[in-house]
Amino acid sequence: MDHTNYFKKKLKTQQQIGLWVGLADAYGTEIAANVGFDWLLIDGEHAPSDLRTTLSQLQSIAAYPSQAVVRPPIGSVQLIKQLLDIGAQTLLIPMVETVEQAELMVKAVRYPPEGIRGVGAALARATRWNSIPDYYATAHENICLLIQIESVTGLQNLDDILQVQGIDGVFIGAVDLSATMGFQGDPNHPEVQRAVVDTIQRIRAAGKAAGILSTSHEITQKYIELGTEFVAVGVDTSVLMQSLRQLLAKYKENEEILQPQGGY
Repeated sequence: MDHTNYFKKKLKTQQQIGLWVGLADAYGTEIAANVGFDWLLIDGEHAPSDLRTTLSQLQSIAAYPSQAVVRPPIGSVQLIKQLLDIGAQTLLIPMVETVEQAELMVKAVRYPPEGIRGVGAALARATRWNSIPDYYATAHENICLLIQIESVTGLQNLDDILQVQGIDGVFIGAVDLSATMGFQGDPNHPEVQRAVVDTIQRIRAAGKAAGILSTSHEITQKYIELGTEFVAVGVDTSVLMQSLRQLLAKYKENEEILQPQGGY
């Protein structure tokens, strides 16, 4: 089996279009993988994906060209160890605000002596249960570390964070950022958008890959034109809700259909 992390391999050479996956179910995730997105974000921060459901989703994606990105609920060294061992190769760590946090995340995804990742090859799907030669020495080559900047504090420390070696990309959490800027629920506010565009440019100028999620076609297109390397263009739960509303509205046009509130 090919263990190459193609998401990481393509990160600075071509744009990759992704989808946020929040159904926390391997069957739904496989449908998304079948569509052909470059990457799928398995969300464990705001969606109910736990270690077991993340494992099953990784297994369902593995049969397809789509690449899995996993977001844990927090940048926990212990949880990162478990996610790497079940086969996650690309992690998106939320709420990183300081250089110290960024440096700890780099250590968490690397084995000693460079890092602090726990060693347990015989138990790990990542090593194919100790079947991959030289896994300890080469694992870092296929592990991709993405951190999420989504607060005013994170933006204030961004230039220093971008100097941390071992971070492959920086994802901008525009929704949370809008809240910390005083525009809760409005990531498309002009002031927020100015900050986002400036951040994308700073990330790319530092030699890192920039990423973002947007469900507005016009704004998404702007991010793509800026050269943003990995862009999520939708959320599976939102796509499902919208499609179901539209279907129901065809046959119950005179009845009130609940509309979405806030979010992406």
